[in-house]
Amino acid sequence: YLKDGWRVGRDDVVGLLPTEAQFEALARKLGVSADSHVVLIPAGVSSTDFGSSARAYWTFKVFGHDKVSILDGGYAAWAAAYPDRIETGAPVAPAPGDFVARFQPQGYVSMAQVAELVGGETDITLLDGRNEAQYYGEAKHPKAAHPGRIPGSQLLFQETSYDVTANRLKSAEELQSLYADVSTDQPVISYCNTGHWAATNWFVLSEVLGRKDVKLYDGSMVEWTANADNPLATGKSNLQKIKGFFKSILG
Repeated sequence: YLKDGWRVGRDDVVGLLPTEAQFEALARKLGVSADSHVVLIPAGVSSTDFGSSARAYWTFKVFGHDKVSILDGGYAAWAAAYPDRIETGAPVAPAPGDFVARFQPQGYVSMAQVAELVGGETDITLLDGRNEAQYYGEAKHPKAAHPGRIPGSQLLFQETSYDVTANRLKSAEELQSLYADVSTDQPVISYCNTGHWAATNWFVLSEVLGRKDVKLYDGSMVEWTANADNPLATGKSNLQKIKGFFKSILG
C-alpha cells in the first residue's frame, strides 16, 4: 500500500491519486482484468488498516473498476473462521491482467475545486475524518505545513464507524445513526491529512449508506496547507463551545 504506488507523491505532497498509467500498471501487475472481481483484505486489526483497503477500493472506483469488495473483518476474521484455509509459503505471482484505467471524476475532488467551493455560494459539507486535536489545530500531521482545518468543516473521526472490539465496520443501522448529522441536502467532501482516514468516511457514506454525492479529497490537509493562499480555521467556534458544554452536562 505504501510502497507499491496506491498513493503517490508530487511536488512534496504525499498521498495523492496515481495517474491512469501508474494505476493501470499496478492493477495489471496484480493480475486484474476487466472481468476480475477484486476482494481487498485488510489485516483486520484496526480502523487504520481498514482505511487502507477503503482507499484502495476508492482508487479502483475512480479508475473505472466497479467489481471490488472489502472482506468484512479482514484477514483476522478469515483466519479465525477458516483456519484450515490459509496458504503459507511464498506467494505465487499472478499472470498479468489487461485492466484499462479510465478516470471517473464522480468520487474525486481536487484542491482547486475545494478552494473554489470554500467561501463560495455552493452549499457543501466538508467532512473532516481526523481526531479532535488535529481538527481544532492543537496538533498536526508531520507532513502538514500548518495546523488547523478547512473552514466550515464538520468533524467526524473515522474510527467512529469502526467496532474496535470486533475489528470490522459497525452495522449499517449503527452507521446510519452515527452519520445522521451529515447533511443529506448537499454534497459531501471527505478529507483528513492524506486521504487515508477520509476514505473510511467516504466508504461508509457512499458504499454502505448509498449516497451518490460524496467525493474524496486525496491531498487533504498536507496538500491544502502547502498552499499559503488556502484559508485555515483553528479552535472552537461559539456554536461548538455551546454544543460541547451541553454534551458535558447531558453525556
